[in-house]
Amino acid sequence: MSFFTFMGAHAAEVGQAAAEHLGLVAAAIGIAAAVGVPVGVLLTRKPALAKPVMGFANIAQTIPSLALFGFLIPLNLSLFGTRLVGGIGPGTAIAALALYALLPIVRNTYTGIEGVDPNVREAGRAMGMTSWQLLKRVELPLALPVIVAGVRVATVITVGTATVAAAIDAGGLGKFIFRGLRMADDAQILAGAVPAAVIALVADQLLGALERALAPGSGPALRRGLLAASAAALAVTLGIAVSRPGGAPPPERVVVGAKDFTEQLVLGELVAQTLEARAGVPVVRRFDLGGSLAHQALVAGEVDIYVEYTGTALMAILKAQPMTDPAAVRAKVAVDYAARYDLIWTEPLGFDNTFAILVRGADAKNLGVRTITDAARLAPRWRAGFGPDFMVRADGYAAFAKTYGLQFKEPPREMDLALTYRALRDGQVDLVAGNATDGLIARYGLVQLTDDRHFFPPYDAVPVVRGDLVRRQPAVRAALAALGGRVDVAEMRALNDAVDVKGQEPRAVVAAFLQREGLVPPTSPVPR
Repeated sequence: MSFFTFMGAHAAEVGQAAAEHLGLVAAAIGIAAAVGVPVGVLLTRKPALAKPVMGFANIAQTIPSLALFGFLIPLNLSLFGTRLVGGIGPGTAIAALALYALLPIVRNTYTGIEGVDPNVREAGRAMGMTSWQLLKRVELPLALPVIVAGVRVATVITVGTATVAAAIDAGGLGKFIFRGLRMADDAQILAGAVPAAVIALVADQLLGALERALAPGSGPALRRGLLAASAAALAVTLGIAVSRPGGAPPPERVVVGAKDFTEQLVLGELVAQTLEARAGVPVVRRFDLGGSLAHQALVAGEVDIYVEYTGTALMAILKAQPMTDPAAVRAKVAVDYAARYDLIWTEPLGFDNTFAILVRGADAKNLGVRTITDAARLAPRWRAGFGPDFMVRADGYAAFAKTYGLQFKEPPREMDLALTYRALRDGQVDLVAGNATDGLIARYGLVQLTDDRHFFPPYDAVPVVRGDLVRRQPAVRAALAALGGRVDVAEMRALNDAVDVKGQEPRAVVAAFLQREGLVPPTSPVPR
């Protein structure tokens, strides 16, 4: 599907996402300006504070966005019973974006006021002005163009950074970018990137015009008019931000989470639709949670259920020693999760989504490569590409390379998991680590090598549920039990293929599967 065809078919959805994106940016910039300008003014009065405050703002900008979201999720900053910061959703995203926007605003406010001609200050004092009057009538008006320039820089940066907010269910245009990366769909990537670029360009031009209009020599009426118009625009966009529901949903609902790749969206829908049909409970979907955010949201009570993999829980979350027996791994994670987090592992869905070490089909055939040991002999002539998770996990690259004695032609390239498939197909790398159930394996004609030294632990997919939900609503546990053993590797790969390769919606794919398996009544409507 071309970009223009996609935009025509999804205009309303893209428009809503653009409005959410604009609201996130406006709210973050509004908060950053409300904090940053007074702080910048304070630094001109207390120069000794300048270095530590600027240092803090610099540090805030260096923290990776997903990591900052992870730090903020466990917080619970509330006002009148409403959670403003913490958990997943817009509140946490706005707080993180405001921290990123602080530095240019604080720095430009400080620089603008410090740059006022000392003779002008002396003239004001000679006229009997107090420090407050001097700030209000002389320093701020003269520094205003520089301050607006800081807001301009912060706004453009925030528009781009806000795309990551989709990873914590905060909405915005980033969800199209993430979907497009997962599905190798350029149209969806552009559907998120192009409107974001337009918003950034328009904001840059408007704030640039405001900056020029506020320069010394412009008429006071024009200055007042522009400031009033800017305040009105900010109020409207803030209204967009706060109008989107955020925070925890009503307690009678069940919140189903999912990570940020295709299989997790399918599994999230599988759990959600099963609960709706068999337990009769209303479900809130909070998908596209990046990295370990799904686990953090589950522990924090922002999510009630999501599907986790036993090997991931064992190695990445519990930091335990590797184990190879599937039953032993399930028993270990079940006991530790119950003791540490009051989380319950239900029945396995029926497939093991292990790491798949992949090469091009032509290479496997021509070079006689069938196992990872075979690939190790060729590794000095090959380039590898891995996702960020695989590069840092205990069951990832370092231990994997040591076990097989892998020495590649150059250090592995680190990129988004979905991009590794493209890079392998296009000849930019020669070996990648994917997931055994990914639909893109068949689409690109890739071959999975046998883990002949049995390095990887089992990765059985299992719904994990909060203990308080099971005790409060036993029907949830019974509904999930019906999914036990119903999805094998071939079925999971087919479901992923239907989404990634055939372009079908996860909801429709899952609804058809549930009806085919007799898990929901055949008369149930297929969700759109």
